Amino acid sequence: MDFNTFQNVISKERLKRYVDACDGNKRKGITLYRYNLSLSSEMLKIISCFEVALRNRIDKTLVPILGRDWLRDSCLAGGIFDNPKTNGTKTIICKAYNGLLKEGLYTPTKLMAEMEFGVWKYMFSGPQYYATGQNLLTIFPKKPKSTPFLSIDNKHIFNELDRINQIRNRIAHHEPICFMTHLPKKSVTYAQNEYSRILKLLSWMNIDSRGLLFGLDHVRPICNKIMSI
Repeated sequence: MDFNTFQNVISKERLKRYVDACDGNKRKGITLYRYNLSLSSEMLKIISCFEVALRNRIDKTLVPILGRDWLRDSCLAGGIFDNPKTNGTKTIICKAYNGLLKEGLYTPTKLMAEMEFGVWKYMFSGPQYYATGQNLLTIFPKKPKSTPFLSIDNKHIFNELDRINQIRNRIAHHEPICFMTHLPKKSVTYAQNEYSRILKLLSWMNIDSRGLLFGLDHVRPICNKIMSI
């Protein structure tokens, strides 16, 4: 596809940043746009694997304590999230549960699959963390010990997950991840930092990231391609 046709489809405003980052070279600008899509796709694969691992570890920890239907029960009257401080989480769970119930499809596993990443992130926010019994840090058996200068507590985990949630949402809204912040200059630092964060948290969960992501992880090669344009 020639540049003008491609630009008409993507939009001049959207493509301009990529062309500017390639010193006005239109062919390279299109290539950078496509590489950004490849990097976004690679990051989503990594995030998806991490999210499934995270939610399964949370479920495995809470089922013995709260029961097999803990997620459903949490949003019902008198449930652990049935209070003003956790109303946002309750609303999301209830909406998904009611939808599945209406269609006759409810199972604990299907309800878990309906949850967005933000629900699992907020399991480490203060109100949700205390409501579930302050047990969820146990899913990170290999995390470093807290020091007088850095507390590796539920708040720290929440902030780590929030960063991953941000890049996930950025990709989902078709925003680029191959530029310096607010500048039309190539940079893969943001993507690499979040990629490293995911690998770090997987290691804290005592999960072999190389084995988990074998054949799926092409983040580094795509980053190299972007910077070589």
